[in-house]
Amino acid sequence: MPVHTSPNYWILETRHSAYTFGLNKANLLSHCYWGKRLPFIKDYPAPFEPSGWASTDGYDHFIPEEFPGYAGTKYTDPTLKVTFADGVRDVVLSFVDFKTTASPQPELALRFKDSAYPLQLTLHYRVHEDYDLIERWVTLENLGSESISIERAFSAKWTFPHGNGYSLTHMYGRHIDEFNMQRETLTPGLKVIESRRMIPSHRAVPWFTVEKDASEDHGDVFFGTLAWSGNFKITAEVTEYASTRLSIGLNDWDFTWQLKPNEPLVTPSAISGYTPNGFGAASRVFHDYVRNELLPHGKVLHKILYNSWEATLFNVDESSQSHLAEIAANMGVELFVMDDGWFHNRNWDNAGLGDWFPDKKKFPNGLGGLIKKVNDLGMDFGLWVEPEMVNPDSDLYRAHPDWVIHFPTRARTEARNQLMLNMARVDVQDYIITTLDKILSENNISFIKWDMNRPASEPGWQDAPGDPRELWVRYVYGLYRVWGELRRRHPKVIWQSCASGGGRSDFGILQFADQVWVSDNTEATKRLSIQEGFSQFMPAITMEAWVTDWGKEIVPLEFRFHVSMCGSLGVGGNLLEWDQAERQVGSDCIQLYKSIRHIIQFGDQYRLVAPQKNNYSAVQYVSKDKSEGVLFVFRTLVPDPFRFPVIHLRGLDPKALYSIEGFEQPRSGLAWMEAGLRVELKNLQSKVIKITRQS
Repeated sequence: MPVHTSPNYWILETRHSAYTFGLNKANLLSHCYWGKRLPFIKDYPAPFEPSGWASTDGYDHFIPEEFPGYAGTKYTDPTLKVTFADGVRDVVLSFVDFKTTASPQPELALRFKDSAYPLQLTLHYRVHEDYDLIERWVTLENLGSESISIERAFSAKWTFPHGNGYSLTHMYGRHIDEFNMQRETLTPGLKVIESRRMIPSHRAVPWFTVEKDASEDHGDVFFGTLAWSGNFKITAEVTEYASTRLSIGLNDWDFTWQLKPNEPLVTPSAISGYTPNGFGAASRVFHDYVRNELLPHGKVLHKILYNSWEATLFNVDESSQSHLAEIAANMGVELFVMDDGWFHNRNWDNAGLGDWFPDKKKFPNGLGGLIKKVNDLGMDFGLWVEPEMVNPDSDLYRAHPDWVIHFPTRARTEARNQLMLNMARVDVQDYIITTLDKILSENNISFIKWDMNRPASEPGWQDAPGDPRELWVRYVYGLYRVWGELRRRHPKVIWQSCASGGGRSDFGILQFADQVWVSDNTEATKRLSIQEGFSQFMPAITMEAWVTDWGKEIVPLEFRFHVSMCGSLGVGGNLLEWDQAERQVGSDCIQLYKSIRHIIQFGDQYRLVAPQKNNYSAVQYVSKDKSEGVLFVFRTLVPDPFRFPVIHLRGLDPKALYSIEGFEQPRSGLAWMEAGLRVELKNLQSKVIKITRQS
């Protein structure tokens, strides 16, 4: 049974791990244990009771609470902060009761009420037993008649065993340089990672690991993420008494929520896990969870796409796109995506956004002719949109200038000649739903690339139903409503999340999108490190990866293809300028990818040699039944002489016999993993090597 209960103690067990908490003598909900699953229920420790405390710190300060509110003598970082109608600014929660449910996943809900005010809080726990994951979120309810100001409402706090000495790994970056991994020792005090841009952003990612001296294959790793597509905050704290804790949730920067009667606030889910087998095992847990539980279309092979952007920019019409489609089809492409420039008055990036209907000069008869041409070539058709934005030079803005996020007394800052529609407004949501539904209903469109190319500024909302600072959260709710309704009406369409690259890469958006555009940087040698970071929490099937002309003067086309084949392969280069030899290379690589993509998209990924630390790197994918695999090896720029490292394969059946392409003698899986192999490459050379089980 995954959930074990008693009147004041709760145990959550997965296949290999356990998480426990209970009420201590002061009726504070105290974290008790997180780690390997123990043989017997009685093995788990009792709630913590301090034996003594300093005169300047109260009893409460020492308790590793599951969800501490700002109150009393608690001086550690709280997960909840409120202000009541009479100005009281702390919260004192008393346990009321709990309940469990068994389906579809085992859940535990613990209910608390404030001792003096009509605030009710429910802590939710969902056990994903097969994935060794615990999902947590919080519901806040107002049982009275006056609004309660919620100033912080995180989703979860975790307390780590054995005091201090932990390292935190997180990701940072910028546009065209996303998913750089940063590992740092946690020292006394508070470490904050956050986004303030309306999206998770290129600069931070709602993901973390906490560990002591773990490696890719070994060591205890605690890991987690927030399923949220907006501003978030992670706080990692080492207290003065050697307790290490981490919280994650909605960012409380510039945030207040008016909690009204009968309008509960439900926080996004925080999903966490523990493994004793290093960073790689943590990644594979998340990969399986995403593929099996989150992706709208589940385990459906992603098609190889061609995107027309680099070939034609805004100069699109039926003739030019048809010509590109013919070239792409001859190379084996399965999905043709027309990018920017197709809609009303869109000749450059300074006009047209918001007017989502085909430009009559470019497509006098609509999109039907082009789509039929693409379909007749044996390919599906896809389209680029950016519905969250509007150009001031558009029919939409001229009709509804009040629909953008703005302060009435301030200038409206344009970025990329764009303003940001207020997706928190229901009328804006309805307009986008109606407009895109019309396009999808009238045309045979199989794929939508949804872009979002600027962060928020002047975050005002004059007619907000509550506090205007609720915008940061209500915007994301609005986005989810739009995506959800369009997916309901058009369930077969594949959606891709793009925000100038990887700015919106999170488990929240994967409720709706099957793919993520990882970065606008498609230069292959840099993409190796970007893709390594992305793989820490996202599976290869979600990673749209284009082969483009960026770096073509130096980096061979085959190398560029091999890098992109590590994810969901796409082509974005200007095919009009590719000669016949280059098109043949592309065709050959596409055929190779088709023979191995089921392993890459559905199999287990092993990062063997890290590109963020080395100029020679290797990544391996193995099918779930361990019958086949594929090894990618890359050398960027390493001065000769260079001693090639031994590559130790992973994930094979130790007792089975495997043949490795390019190596004469089959060997046992154990031999390939322990003795390893060497792959010699020249600078900017790569290899794709198939692995096949013989017996």
